[in-house]
Amino acid sequence: MTVLGADVWPPDPIRTTRLVLREAEARDRAAVIEINASPEVGAYVGGPRPRAELERVVPEVPGRRPGWFVVELDGAMIGTVQLEPHAPEAPGSEHRRAAGRTDLGYLFLPEAWGHGYAFEACAAALDWFSGVRPGEPVVLYTQTANVRSMRLAAKLGFTELERFEAYGAEQWFGVRSPVR
Repeated sequence: MTVLGADVWPPDPIRTTRLVLREAEARDRAAVIEINASPEVGAYVGGPRPRAELERVVPEVPGRRPGWFVVELDGAMIGTVQLEPHAPEAPGSEHRRAAGRTDLGYLFLPEAWGHGYAFEACAAALDWFSGVRPGEPVVLYTQTANVRSMRLAAKLGFTELERFEAYGAEQWFGVRSPVR
């Protein structure tokens, strides 16, 4: 995979019916801390992080790297979507590593759940990615206990390749192959 670079990042803001996906700014820091400190958000990603730790480690402009989008609704950040290189140290077989080299990730504030924002934002980010990296599949991991995330993966067109144990829980691993 070619890592997203200056040739494609940052893109112009991506606008959907209700949302804007854009590069991170300093004004997003408080919401990033809120998301990562939330017990609800942390339930399936290793637990919430202590707010004091986040205040120390979250940079002034959080997530300033290629593939990391802020999701904005009516001028306020409600979540993030990431399309980032598949971590080589991530648990998994060669089969999983060979399926795709870009991971889709997303985190949303609990008050944004249940309104279709995650689907709308992820679909827009995946469409953008298909345009800048045509033919490249995208992979996604989620705990099988995370029913909402499992439904979202299916709705976005991810198909299950396998399940495995990691981080003390059963994980679902899927791939979304590009439309040809």
